[in-house]
Amino acid sequence: MVSTTPVLLIAWKRPELTRQVINCLREVAPERMYVACDGPRSTVDGDLEKIVATRRVIDAGIDWPCQLEQLYFETNQGCRMGVIQAINWLFSHESEGIILEDDCLPHKDFFLYCTDLLERYRDDTRIWSICGSNFQQGHQRGAASYFFSIHGDSWGWATWKRAWKHFDQAKDDWPMFKESAQFDQVFQIIDEREYWSDILDELFIHGRPDTWDYQWWLAGWMNHALHAWPNTCLVSNLGFDGDGTHTFGDSPFAAIPLEPLGSLQHPQFVAPDGEADRYAFLHRRGGLQRIKHHRHRHWHVWSARWLNFKQQGPLRYISGKLTDKLNGRLQF
Repeated sequence: MVSTTPVLLIAWKRPELTRQVINCLREVAPERMYVACDGPRSTVDGDLEKIVATRRVIDAGIDWPCQLEQLYFETNQGCRMGVIQAINWLFSHESEGIILEDDCLPHKDFFLYCTDLLERYRDDTRIWSICGSNFQQGHQRGAASYFFSIHGDSWGWATWKRAWKHFDQAKDDWPMFKESAQFDQVFQIIDEREYWSDILDELFIHGRPDTWDYQWWLAGWMNHALHAWPNTCLVSNLGFDGDGTHTFGDSPFAAIPLEPLGSLQHPQFVAPDGEADRYAFLHRRGGLQRIKHHRHRHWHVWSARWLNFKQQGPLRYISGKLTDKLNGRLQF
């Protein structure tokens, strides 16, 4: 099997994980390979040695006949700018492609799935990306091989230049979008809106975390984008090994077993699966704990108010509240 879809491999300083991903790529032998590798941090000992080892793995491992392009940074660009520059570089040469990071292990069906959907939805501007992971924990979403979501992913995915071109503008438009009715309508759960609002404020105001993907998803929400997700796990993240930047600790979504997709069956309708989106927030993004915390906090607030009401009596309590409001504050 030879894959005709160009592949961008983004690596840094994990030679053994990079070797595993390249071994999977060799099974499908992409005709056009793009490899980006970030440089060492000046403040961290050992980075340079690991990066040199990783680049040796890349140079020796991509041994099938292909057009190979390399973007090796001499200094560290970071998880945000390094990946953004790599994807921009890919789309300065290609109109579509598959993107894999060095800790994302793909099943060979992932490449057929991406190639098929890249062609099928090439001119359908509703579809922005094709994701490879699955975080539904055994819940089948529809009868087809994949479903649609309002959320994208970065653990092995594919997209088009036509969609990626919207990435940069999202940062500038965030303050206005945050206050718009459209942002209110994106999410089914109020807590999810607050969750992403907090994350995006932290990203754009304080520059934390050093990541690119939240801005990509925001660009999609601004444009009513949909993302395809497989009903089996076609890409597994092996990066929860203590050496990852954003993946660490115990996670039920680490190293999910890969499964074949089988004969590709397309969904009848192009529409987001609301149950899948709700499940992803509640179980992957900590929504259940967030909602539980809010309910617990609200219970304490109302308990305190009821206690003050009983202690002060109706007239004194209401009079105090009116005074607080006139003075621009609310207290118990």
